[in-house]
Parts: sequence; structure tokens; C-alpha cells
Amino acid sequence: MSEYIIKNGFVFDPLLGIKGEKKDIGVKDGKIVDASEVKKGKVIDASGKTVMAGGVDIHTHCVGPKVNIGRLMRPEDKLFRSRVKEGNTRVQMGFAVPSTFATGYEYARMGYVYANEAAMPPLDSPHIHEEIRDTPIIDISAMPVLGNNWFQLEYLKNKEFDNNAAYTAWLLNATKGFGIKCVNPGGSEAWGWGMNCTTIHDPVPYFDITPAEIIKGQMQTNEELGLPHSLHIHPNNIGNPGNYETTLDTLKLAEGVKTNNKFGRDQVLHNTHLQFHSYDGTGWGDFCSASQQVMDYVNKQKNISFDLGCVTFDETTTMTADGPFEYHLQMLNHLKWANSDVELETSSGIVPYVYDPKIKVCDIQWAIGLELALLAKDHMRCHLTTDHPNAGPFFRYPRIIKWLMSKKSRDSLLHSFKWADKVIDATILESLDRELNLYEIAQMTRAGTAKCLGISDMYGSLREGTNANIAIYNINPEDMPSDPELIEKAFAETAYTIKDGVIVVENGKVVATTPNYTVWTHVRVPDNPIVDHDIREKFAKYYTVGLENYMVFDEHVHNPRAIEVDTTA
Repeated sequence: MSEYIIKNGFVFDPLLGIKGEKKDIGVKDGKIVDASEVKKGKVIDASGKTVMAGGVDIHTHCVGPKVNIGRLMRPEDKLFRSRVKEGNTRVQMGFAVPSTFATGYEYARMGYVYANEAAMPPLDSPHIHEEIRDTPIIDISAMPVLGNNWFQLEYLKNKEFDNNAAYTAWLLNATKGFGIKCVNPGGSEAWGWGMNCTTIHDPVPYFDITPAEIIKGQMQTNEELGLPHSLHIHPNNIGNPGNYETTLDTLKLAEGVKTNNKFGRDQVLHNTHLQFHSYDGTGWGDFCSASQQVMDYVNKQKNISFDLGCVTFDETTTMTADGPFEYHLQMLNHLKWANSDVELETSSGIVPYVYDPKIKVCDIQWAIGLELALLAKDHMRCHLTTDHPNAGPFFRYPRIIKWLMSKKSRDSLLHSFKWADKVIDATILESLDRELNLYEIAQMTRAGTAKCLGISDMYGSLREGTNANIAIYNINPEDMPSDPELIEKAFAETAYTIKDGVIVVENGKVVATTPNYTVWTHVRVPDNPIVDHDIREKFAKYYTVGLENYMVFDEHVHNPRAIEVDTTA
């Protein structure tokens, strides 16, 4: 394997506390080493450039059945907006819902090496793993969708927490999943009855349990098992004016809950796409930002993390396991709509959406996402996402970075809006002078995300001995460009992306691919005959597939990289 010395770059590594120091980085046998150990390697001159660890995306929807349905139902997404094939790459198709090849290449061009698929329907997990296999370069984990699962609703209602932990461990092993994702707890099950849960205290039909009880039970289960990542929640009442009160009620459930893990994780609850959950007002007429109220609370709670879900003003394709929300959205825009119910487990919906800068509500949503990041006091707990593709495609991250680093850039856009005065009145963005620096960007895009996912021993750092995942950007921290567009350009196309010691991107072009890995959590728990009985019984009575055909076969898992958790000791 090739050896390299990356010389004279400005290094940003928050996990090591390095803030733009000039350092040499050595790469040997796919690992990061002290530069003195590289004797004959190629020299990469990083003078005047920024060097970071490879990016880690904590929340995206890039593989799986809903992604594929999005591709099928929107052929127009592929027209005129696909990249021209370059070099030895495969054909790349799609914009908001790119093909597997386009997904891997686009992440690599931005310097990313890892993506966490945040919604895996357990029943459809084989499909997820097939797409992981098909996605080049980047390593991927996938979280099974819970929160409406019949097993868990019954266990948590009856306060059978040990049984819930044993079932969760079985499910993670059966699906080769990474952690617990909880979507609209109870609400998606209620949707099967034509209802929803819009507060954490609404009862779930038939099961007689509330979202608050589900969330607290899932947090307890997560810590009892000691999983790498915290409970990853998409709260109730997404996308509705005034929903910030539901969000705060949800976050307060984490008060007093302590972490129990060996992975360095400090949080017990991760609120995903917080932008969609930080709305004030009583309707669309007086819709306005509640970012200040939400961040006043989040900044004080050290055991909570979040990602942004920033709007990027694109034509996109929304997709979520929150079935009732997608129905609601389709009633608003009357575009195409697909919904499905995943037996005993969850639901799903897909609706195209256009974030138009001429629409006041879209502009306010855009402002809220940026406000959350600019109000955050700890960017190790505040992560950059678009909830791809829901608020926009992931390859717009460089554009968001531009807005966060340049008040000039965001003010220029803000004042160009048709309803600028009303947007300014409904938000606080114009009053925020803060401009994030490169260290904070590194926290939001790799160090903080890796630590929050519990994988910082493998990703998110340039620590010696870790896999050589490195991004080199054409941006000089001692001479930051006055033109904000150059910031976006630098983060959109790296000078170099190195994955596992191989240069995969050079001057913004994909030049090679490397084997990618499936990261999952292998959990050992004591034998539990009750849960074994319950699983056999439910599969015999309710599932349309046999238990033997439900579990992901070993050969379905592409290059597995298992994280071991053992609760039997």
C-alpha cells in the first residue's frame, strides 16, 4: 500500500485539540503514523491548505427501500442534472435522490468517508445491505427504525425493560443494525388507525402507551445495553407551527439520565433535524422561529446532541418513516405521494417538495436551521445535516458551511427574498453576527459526529494508529477568501480525499475507489427464553415472512466492521 507525507498543512482536529497548527501527517499501510516513519512516500504539499479527518455524516437517507422508491417515482430527478462520467467512475444519476454510485462519489468529493443511514425498516434490512454493498468508497451504518414496533410497545407498556433490551439486542443482530432510531414514537402506529400522536402524552391506540413512556423506555434500554450511539430521535409533531413546545417536552425527558458506555459518548439523546422541530406560531400565517427558545435549553443540557436539517432551496424528495407527516405534506402541496405500512414495525412516506425562496415559510425554515448552529455554544453537540434529502441534498453541505462562515453571504440571500421584511420579523438571523471558524466546522462535520456516534476510535480524527481518512481543502486559514463562494467551492471539491490510505479524490475528481465497510453493533446479552418465545409467537401469528428469512444472512453484510458490546460479563 502507498505511503504519503502530507506536509505543511493547517491541521484541524478537535478530538486532539489541534486548532490550525502547521503539521506533517504520515500515512503508511492505510493508517495514520508519525511523519518520521514514512521514508520513501509521496509528498503531498498541503501548504496554504486545510487538513481535517474524513467527514462523518451522522444523519442521512442514502440507501434503502424508501430511497429506491424515491428514485422510481421521480424520473425527472435524473434529467439534465446528473454529472458527466469522469475517468474510471461508473455512471452517476440523480440529483435529490442520487444513485448509489453518485452518492459515494459526491460524499468523497466533499471529503466525507462515513455516512449513517438513519432509518432502516427492520423487515427491509436486506435491501439496505445490498445498497451499502453497491455504494462506493464510503463506510455506512444503518439504524433500525423503532418507536412503533409492536414488541417494544408491549414490553415498555408492561415495564419489561430487560425484555425490551434483549429484544433490541436481537433486532440489532438480526438486521446488522447500528443503534436505536425512534421516529414519531407511537404516531406512526396511530397512523394505522388514521390518527397521530402530536404531543408526548397522546395515547397510542390499542397499546395504551404514550410517546413519553416510549422515549424514556428506549433511553433506558440504550444505556442498559451500553450502545455506541445515544437514542436517535425524530420527535412527535414534526413540521407544524408551534411544535417547539413538543420538542422541549421531548428533550426534557433526558434530564437526569446518565450515560453508560465504553465508547466516549457523553449524550443519552440525539434530536435529529432540529430545524423541523423549532417552529413557533399558531399557523402558517404567523409562522416564526423558535430557535432561541430551543437553544436556550439545549445549550444548558450536556447530555443532549442534535443535528440541523438545514434547508438548501432545492427541488427535493422528502422521505421519512413518519407516515402521517408525509400525508399531511401531500395535502399541502398535492404532488406525488407514496405511503406504506411496514408490518408490526413502522411506516413510510415519500413526497416531492420544492423549497422556493419566493415562499415565506421556506425562507423562515432556511433561517431557523442556520440560527440553531449560530446560537450553539458547543459544536461537538451540534452537527451539520440537511436530513438528506428532506431539506436538501447532502452535497449542499459546502453551501451551508458558506452561510455559517460568512454573514455577508447569508445577509445577501436574506435581503434578496421577496418577503424579506416579513422573514426578518419572523426570525433572528439578521441580528446574528457570528461567523463560525474552521475548528467549529471540523467539530460539526467529523469530530463531534464521530464522538456522538461512539466511533471516534476509528473515524473523525487524525490520531496516529487510526485509519487514514483525510480531507485536504483548498482554503488557507491565514488568508480566508473575501469571496464567500470560494469557501463553498473549497468544501465541495477537495484537493485530496484519502480513504483508508488511498487517494480517492484529487483536485475534485474521483480517481480511485476503495473497499467500503458496513459498520454495525454486535450485542451479546444473557439468554432470555421469554423474548425467544415472543419472537417465535409473533412471527408465527402476524409476520408474512418466516423468522428464518427475516434475519440478514452473513453473506448479505458487505465487509462487516462489527462493534462489540457484551452485557453478559
